Amino acid sequence: MPVTDLADFPRTGALLGLDPGTKTLGVASADALRMIASPVETIPRGKKLAPVLDRLFHIYDDRRAVGLVMGLPLNMDGSEGPRAQSVRAMAWHILQRRDVPLLFQDERLSTAEAERAMISADISRRRRAERIDASAAAIILKDALHNLAQLP
Repeated sequence: MPVTDLADFPRTGALLGLDPGTKTLGVASADALRMIASPVETIPRGKKLAPVLDRLFHIYDDRRAVGLVMGLPLNMDGSEGPRAQSVRAMAWHILQRRDVPLLFQDERLSTAEAERAMISADISRRRRAERIDASAAAIILKDALHNLAQLP
């Protein structure tokens, strides 16, 4: 079951941020000090989820992560639609594979923010397409790090 209260999420340790899409899974990381969130990679999604989860947990173990922050695509009015349901289903599969702390983070406009930042950095359209999901995952993770830092 995902963590619903920020206070129950691990206070220290490396984290991975996830931007789940229909064709890819963007992955970002923050080190144990949680100072900065950086894009890691974009994992292509095929018909089967197992290879995606294998790669995800390879990154998780390699970076000695203690939890996952998963973007939840809410509608602009805050309601959940079919995309949010799909993300919740993916979270369920992740937690069936391994019991890890998993926190949902509102991801509204994270992809648009990532795209604006990449355009400002004069990154080519092709390169943006390759990195957009990992960059959006970094923004999702950055937002969660900010929220976690506000806890007493």
